[in-house]
Amino acid sequence: MSSKFTELAIDCADPSSLARFWCSVLDYEVQDEGDGIVTIGSPMVPEGKNRRGPVPPTLTFAHVAEGKTVKNRLHIDVNPTDKEQDDEVQRLLDLGARRADVGQGDESWVVLADPEGNEFCVLAGRRP
Repeated sequence: MSSKFTELAIDCADPSSLARFWCSVLDYEVQDEGDGIVTIGSPMVPEGKNRRGPVPPTLTFAHVAEGKTVKNRLHIDVNPTDKEQDDEVQRLLDLGARRADVGQGDESWVVLADPEGNEFCVLAGRRP
């Protein structure tokens, strides 16, 4: 027996707003919302937890009172599926992301932050 990765929980100030941002980034949809928690996931695999094998993980955004204070110890990496890295970075910036410097130097990935400051990377050259 083993476990499978089915969801990532993200603390935030505005779950609805941050969920909308990530729905746009990942082409996900809201699957559940209430009591300060919003869960989004792939419309292709809405029953992911109950399927055998790998599934796209859901993201769960939970309201917390405290703000983000330091660099994330865990972050999301995304891969453009239908455009080049530069074009995808610009799309994400237009959605509300901003460039972030976490000391990465000159790398093949681009570090961005979501509207609440959570860092994530846009990778180059790897297509799912």
